[in-house]
Amino acid sequence: MREKLKNIVESTESLGGRIFSIIIQLLIITSIVSFSIETIPDLQPQTRTVLKWIEIFSVVVFTAEYLLRIYVADRKSGFIFSFLGIVDLLAILPFYLSFGIDLRSIRALRLIRLFRLLKLVRYNNVISRFSKALRYAKEELILFFFITIVLIYLSAVGIYYFENGVQPENFSSVFDSLWWAVATLTTVGYGDIYPITAGGKVFTFFILLLGLGIVAVPAGIISSALTKAIDDERDNKYS
Repeated sequence: MREKLKNIVESTESLGGRIFSIIIQLLIITSIVSFSIETIPDLQPQTRTVLKWIEIFSVVVFTAEYLLRIYVADRKSGFIFSFLGIVDLLAILPFYLSFGIDLRSIRALRLIRLFRLLKLVRYNNVISRFSKALRYAKEELILFFFITIVLIYLSAVGIYYFENGVQPENFSSVFDSLWWAVATLTTVGYGDIYPITAGGKVFTFFILLLGLGIVAVPAGIISSALTKAIDDERDNKYS
């Protein structure tokens, strides 16, 4: 019995597995569309009732799927604490946390429901390949983001000392300068605060050059990891 359920839940080779996969994917899309419709103001009470029942039905099915995946998993703790296991849990968690509470009034809980989109990862080869690439490049990306945080902080400190004297309202502290540092290093440049001193402008020029690297480096890391994931997939297919 367990092997039959495992074949349905974890494989799309059998007819039952394909049907199960299609049902879950359609339900994910339906629940996300329903979530979006809920944000429309002045909805009719009847519409809200329909949306509520769609949410209840979705959670019941997602809960059953989650429990089934735990049941058929060879290492249950391994699945529970895996990326997809956590995604499956977050997909249903807001519903159970909202008992006795109006979910519409708790934006953070509502937002967690968007994790249902990540459930599509296991049903899409391209997304699955991208997820594998992220795992390959995990250490490089962690190191890169740590360096990025350090650069953002140093940029905020630098612009603070250049501009605080002439723009105390915009660069009143290092913490206020962090907004400028993030906008500049990511090359967004909103233009709401900007340097007016010569030193600040020169400093900004070098920060913008660093920002170009910050945008380009992770793209290169992920591209390399994707190539490795594709090669591994091709090797497994023909081995």
